[in-house]
Amino acid sequence: MTVPLQSHTTTAGSTMKEIVRINHIGLRVTDLEIAREFYEKLGFEFIAGPIGPEPVAIMEHPSGININFILNASKNQIVNMLMDIPEKYTGYTHVALEVTDMQSTQAYLESIDYEITEGPIVTSEGASFIFIRDPDQNVIEFHLPAQ
Repeated sequence: MTVPLQSHTTTAGSTMKEIVRINHIGLRVTDLEIAREFYEKLGFEFIAGPIGPEPVAIMEHPSGININFILNASKNQIVNMLMDIPEKYTGYTHVALEVTDMQSTQAYLESIDYEITEGPIVTSEGASFIFIRDPDQNVIEFHLPAQ
C-alpha cells in the first residue's frame, strides 16, 4: 500500500524538523570478510548479513554509528573515484568520526598498523583530525573538536 505524501508549502526560514540524526552510512565494498575485519578493529560489531538483493551486511559501533556494507563493488577498483583522480566528481568523500582523545586514537591506529594518510592537522581554533583509508580506499576521518 502506498501512502500519499501530504503537500507542504515551503516558506522562507522553514526547515525539515523531522530529521533527528544520521541513521547509517552506506559503503560499497569488495569483500565482506576483509571489510568486517578492518572495522572490527575500530570497535564495530557485526549485526547481520548478507541480506537483501544488493546484498548488504550491517555493523554497528557501541556509540550507535551504523554502517551498511553494500557487497557489490567491482573487484578491479584500485582508486577512490571521488578522491584519487584529477577530475572531481560529486558525492560523499569521507565520514568523520568524532573522538575524545586524538593522541590515543592515533597511537591505537598505529598499533594496529592502520596507516595515517593525512594529519594530524590542527586548526587555528584547536580542532584536530587525522585520516585513514579502509581496504576499499574509503576515507575515514577521526575528528577531535576544539575544546
